[in-house]
Amino acid sequence: MDASRRTDDAQAARWNGPAGHAWVDLQDVLDEMFRPFEKLLVEAVSAERAGRVLDVGCGTGGITRAVARRVGHCVGVDLSGPMIDTARALTEREGAPASFVRADAQEHAFESGAFDAVISRFGVMFFSDPVRAFGNLRSAVRDEGGLFFVAWRGPAENPFMTTAERAAAPYLPDLPPRRPDEPGQFAFADPDRVRRILAESGWAGIDIRPVDVVCTLPERELVRYFTRLGPVGLILPEADEETRARIVETVRPAFDPFVQGSEVRFTAACWMVSARASSAKLS
Repeated sequence: MDASRRTDDAQAARWNGPAGHAWVDLQDVLDEMFRPFEKLLVEAVSAERAGRVLDVGCGTGGITRAVARRVGHCVGVDLSGPMIDTARALTEREGAPASFVRADAQEHAFESGAFDAVISRFGVMFFSDPVRAFGNLRSAVRDEGGLFFVAWRGPAENPFMTTAERAAAPYLPDLPPRRPDEPGQFAFADPDRVRRILAESGWAGIDIRPVDVVCTLPERELVRYFTRLGPVGLILPEADEETRARIVETVRPAFDPFVQGSEVRFTAACWMVSARASSAKLS
């Protein structure tokens, strides 16, 4: 089995297992925490006057529904069954003009040129072959259609995102390391790499600019947040009860610099990336 296939299988297992269920359970908290990025993407696609939009890595569909309410129709794609099921249920309840596909956006056979734009909030950093993936997304968009996505900059600029694993490291020696050249949260930290991936996969007019956005979540949700999500959230269930209690006691104070009264506030250091579907043939 080649490395890309193993990566794809690992991502599918992760997002259809504990990580996907955690995102479902924390859906309200996460949607509110990342609300500023929803506004950025809705504004970008509204200015595009796109009538049909594809949302990649849509999760539980908050962005998909927000865009659909603004532009007319949005299709969300995600490989997580639990998240897609939740997205469909929430959409049916709200009556938003959105639909969802459970699939790997790197491989899925989208109808050629069916969309006016592609968007994503933190959903495009997990592809095993990003050039192939963005090439597939390019084929799904009409010529000169838009691409708009938000991705994390590096871990050094996002200390909130690594606080739990740094504090828990003495108790969890098997925590997986963050590797910038592998699929994951910080895979797009290098803007030159992002630019190269997009250029090689059929996108032009590439613009990559830093955005620093203040995000918040209720302090009462903080422990649930770091014990369910991220590397610590994935490995913590495997620890014994005493170790879990010790980790919570150690990690919670590590977040004190981000706590302001009843809420947690942190700056999300990200890239806002836009591009155009090139009409030129790739060699």
